[in-house]
Amino acid sequence: MQKTHKTLIVITGPTASGKTDLSIDVARELGTEIISADSRQFYKEMKIGTAAPSQKQLDTVPHHFIGHLSIQDNYNVSRFEQDVLKKLDELFKHYDFVVLTGGSGLYIDAVCKGIDDMPDIPVHIREAVDENYSEFGIDYLRQYLQNHDPVYYEQVDKSNPNRMKRGVEVFEATGIPFSSFRKKENRERDFNIVKFGLLWERELLNERINQRTDLMMQKGLLDEVKALYPYRNCNALNTVGYKELFAFLDNKMSLNEAVEKIKTQTRRYAKRQMTWLRKDTSMRWVDVWDDPLEYILKNISSYG
Repeated sequence: MQKTHKTLIVITGPTASGKTDLSIDVARELGTEIISADSRQFYKEMKIGTAAPSQKQLDTVPHHFIGHLSIQDNYNVSRFEQDVLKKLDELFKHYDFVVLTGGSGLYIDAVCKGIDDMPDIPVHIREAVDENYSEFGIDYLRQYLQNHDPVYYEQVDKSNPNRMKRGVEVFEATGIPFSSFRKKENRERDFNIVKFGLLWERELLNERINQRTDLMMQKGLLDEVKALYPYRNCNALNTVGYKELFAFLDNKMSLNEAVEKIKTQTRRYAKRQMTWLRKDTSMRWVDVWDDPLEYILKNISSYG
């Protein structure tokens, strides 16, 4: 049952699927604003490599949670949940609809379902886990979780060191498995939520990813990475597009090899995003060839 006429419209999908342009079109039609749930676009120093909206796009429709942090800031999904709910309280005083967009499934879930309160991690523990990861690699994280938190080990994306680090940090700080804090109890929201996911044929999406990577390089991604090289150990930079070019700057691979690896890793990232998003039974999937704007506007007609 609807408790309110206020509705959050979630527009999601894999990287390079066209979420930004579609969200702007929807927000313009509805005369509202956009909240970003793309955790890579939070950082102001990472504009090119994260495909952040251009200044022209930002000027077209007000956006929130884009470029509001520095790579050296300590931020997490729990704080994001709190910040977004506060912002939604403000926006829903003026609008019946607000658009939330991004491909970070965990951050979307935090807003829509809530995330369990997690303990604060002392800096020395975080640094120790980072040092062990740097020295022993991703197998250290996998083995640690398998030994100390097998439940989370079975659930976590074992190719994502940041997710696994969190599990290690929590156990080191509390002696309690990370999985014990994850109650998976959805929290009630005082607004409606309707979710739309963009569907692409894999071959066509892969081609878009390849083309976008080439465009990023033309726009100056390498220069952006060079400027960030002194901070390459920051967690925010442990992501596709930056890791590979850091490796090039460290003479571990050629520039062509780095660019091709960015394309490969981005395609794999898109596949993982779809695996996460497909688990959401409330998602309404939209074929990109079937006029997504018209479909979304038609299917929110019962809200607001």
